[in-house]
Amino acid sequence: MNHLSLIIKREFLNKVRNKSFIVMTFLSPLIMVGIFSLVAYLSQLNNDKVRTITVLDESGLFLNQFEDDDNLRFESVSNVSLEDAKKTVEESDAYGLLYIPKTDSIDDLSDKIKFYSEDSPSLTIMSDIEWTIEKKANSLKLKEQGLDADYINNLRVDIDAQLETFQGEETSKLGSGLKLIFGGIAGYMLFMFIIIYGNMIMRSVIEEKTSRIIEVIISSVKPVKLLLGKIIGTSLAGVAQFLAWVILIGVFSLIVSSIFGIDPAAVQSPQQEVLEQSQMASDGMEGIVADVIMEIQNLPITNLVIMFLLFFVGGYLLYASLYAAIGAAVDSETDTQQFMLPIIMPLILAVYVGFFTVIEDPHGTVSQVFSFIPFTSPVVMLMRIPFGVPIEQQLLSVLILFATFIGTVWFASKIYRVGILMYGKKPSYKEIIKWLKY
Repeated sequence: MNHLSLIIKREFLNKVRNKSFIVMTFLSPLIMVGIFSLVAYLSQLNNDKVRTITVLDESGLFLNQFEDDDNLRFESVSNVSLEDAKKTVEESDAYGLLYIPKTDSIDDLSDKIKFYSEDSPSLTIMSDIEWTIEKKANSLKLKEQGLDADYINNLRVDIDAQLETFQGEETSKLGSGLKLIFGGIAGYMLFMFIIIYGNMIMRSVIEEKTSRIIEVIISSVKPVKLLLGKIIGTSLAGVAQFLAWVILIGVFSLIVSSIFGIDPAAVQSPQQEVLEQSQMASDGMEGIVADVIMEIQNLPITNLVIMFLLFFVGGYLLYASLYAAIGAAVDSETDTQQFMLPIIMPLILAVYVGFFTVIEDPHGTVSQVFSFIPFTSPVVMLMRIPFGVPIEQQLLSVLILFATFIGTVWFASKIYRVGILMYGKKPSYKEIIKWLKY
């Protein structure tokens, strides 16, 4: 056991003292914050820009319907032909030309209105313009039928079904989305951690094997202890780097926000803006905030944190042992490609099942089965927990995961023991199976 602690210490110090490790620890969060800050800055410049839209309304039905705001200015023109208006707008700095032709009926307007611009217009701007025209057109259509638009709107009944469990626990329509976000972030973090630091362990084994240092080490340490030491030591270095990234990203974000007045988290796509506008129009901002707060309070935060740590550790150790076995079996990183697919496929399958099955039916047969398979359970179970999974199922999944890790370490150590001293030959699956019998 003393040898194991020495190996863990050696692996940890060897990783954290490496120049590339130190550089990437500080450079990665700086690059990430820099990219988001640049996108936020460019988005801010785009939002601060005032766009002028020229309106040629030959129908005369929509005069004074378009209201100016901080980013949009509407200018109406009349008594000019469409070609002249297009030429004038094209030669000016206007954003585009909105053309509303004169038609025999309001129904004919649905596919006659055109927007001319130099490039593709903003999705948000077009959504606002279409909503304004639709609102006025529908009112005019009702008036044509001798109906009062305001009276009709007052007759409408908006249904907002309240969601509640049989135990009396209130939920909301945003609940499933928030639960998927929490579970998805946890699963994706584990996925990336396994890929990044699993490869780190594999490269470390390959480097020691090719430098022949391993021949000296293996003479005094059992292969199982050496394998465990490398896995745990590199894991601790990875966790330390991950925590450093979280802290540095927060610090760099605060520095950027205070000095340049840019919020990297304020990046928003046009599609998100359109969705938010439609959601706000139906529910209201206060209702959305209340639902979000209620759903966050209903989430099993303590359960999520504890199980995240257990599945995070168990899942990483399980895959790390396989990465180390691959590193011991080959002589160079290019030779690892033939063995990577069987390791990566369960992870990809877990992410697929999590995002496309758990959100639809978190307690269905498929979701439950994959939450107990050790190679997929760290991702799938983490996505299921926010939807309410019995604690005995969670503990059983963790127990199966760590039991599989122990078996995988034994399996990997058999490959490690033989492969670490094999040079100059690319191993095949058939040959690796023979190593298990030695």
